[in-house]
Amino acid sequence: MEGPAAEEAEARLDELERGRREEAPPPERPAVYGSTRDEPERHFIGWLGEVDPDELFASGKAWGLTVVRRREE
Repeated sequence: MEGPAAEEAEARLDELERGRREEAPPPERPAVYGSTRDEPERHFIGWLGEVDPDELFASGKAWGLTVVRRREE
């Protein structure tokens, strides 16, 4: 390996030798985004499973719904 990939691999080996581990980032979850009467700009509505985008749309409470993967903050 050469260049940045080699440097990154070397840095990881150094960390392992010193016993340090990087923390894994939190897992991504499916998040529901869309628009509502109170907030017409696209915004985070909730996590898929906690909110049902089909039900929100059918009821007219939200529109322009999309599901994207994102990490919890």
